[in-house]
Amino acid sequence: MEENGTYSWNPNQQQPPKKPKKPVNFKRAGGTILAVVLVLALLICGATCFYTVDDKQQAVVTTFGKVTEITDAGVHFKLPFGIQQVQKVDVNVYQKIELGYSSDGKNYNVNESESTMITGDYNIVNVDFFVEYKISDPVQYLYSSNDPELILRNLIQSQVRNVVGSSTVDAVLTDGKENIQMQVKELVAEILQEYDIGLTLVDVKIQDAEPPTQEVIEAFKAVETAKQQAETVINDAKAYQNAQLPQAQAEADKLIQNAEYLRQKRINEAIEQVAMFEAMYAEYAQNPGITRSRMYYEAISEILPGVKLYINTGGEGSDVQMLLPLDKLAETTGGAN
Repeated sequence: MEENGTYSWNPNQQQPPKKPKKPVNFKRAGGTILAVVLVLALLICGATCFYTVDDKQQAVVTTFGKVTEITDAGVHFKLPFGIQQVQKVDVNVYQKIELGYSSDGKNYNVNESESTMITGDYNIVNVDFFVEYKISDPVQYLYSSNDPELILRNLIQSQVRNVVGSSTVDAVLTDGKENIQMQVKELVAEILQEYDIGLTLVDVKIQDAEPPTQEVIEAFKAVETAKQQAETVINDAKAYQNAQLPQAQAEADKLIQNAEYLRQKRINEAIEQVAMFEAMYAEYAQNPGITRSRMYYEAISEILPGVKLYINTGGEGSDVQMLLPLDKLAETTGGAN
């Protein structure tokens, strides 16, 4: 190094001796690499040997591509390095299919290619269906068909058109919706059981049904309004009936009780009259003449209550003269005295 701080090189100047290189320890390096490989293998094994299944899922485990196990919710072990693979399926989730429309919670879009149908009486209607289904067999769902949801959608659409095509337009638009839903559900469930694609139909509902023109829509609305008014009148009549029936029943019970009272009264009076007649007959049997006379006088008194009755106690051969009118004669005699 010069005094001014610069360096100068002299080729004749001897270089300092270089340090000898240490020989590479291949054995130690190999051990380090092996340790790293083992750590990576353990990490990969730990990451791929365990899997978690949600409570709404089931997991299908395959060993070398063959289904060997179906596991439920929880943490499970599997063989690593792709020996065993896991596919999780949402089996406890209700899923939906919208036919004739699509919605995302805010917007409602009509799909006329799916909703427009012809009824059995050759009328055109727009019918939207809402379908609920769930996965019943995860193995069949994954491996028995390529796209089970598409199969189910096409199957439902086919059976919907079949049932609507055999129904009248009145049934589709008014009071036949429940019957149509039931028929579609039964037909689809029967075919699904035959196809065995791992899906189960839960419910089928008609979301909306209406004619394609506004004039027809208004006509059917008027019919529906009339039916509702008729149901209202019927319900009012039933309410009136339910209100009047207890009152009428109470009145009927009162009349029945009164009639029963009168019946018992007549019976008692008849029994009393029979007893009186029997007692009178007993007296008559003892003294027929006197009894006949008394009965005669009592009858005259009842028939002619204003008549004065005089009894001749003299008998035959008596010197008592029978004069009429006796009452005036008696008054005259009394006055003379």
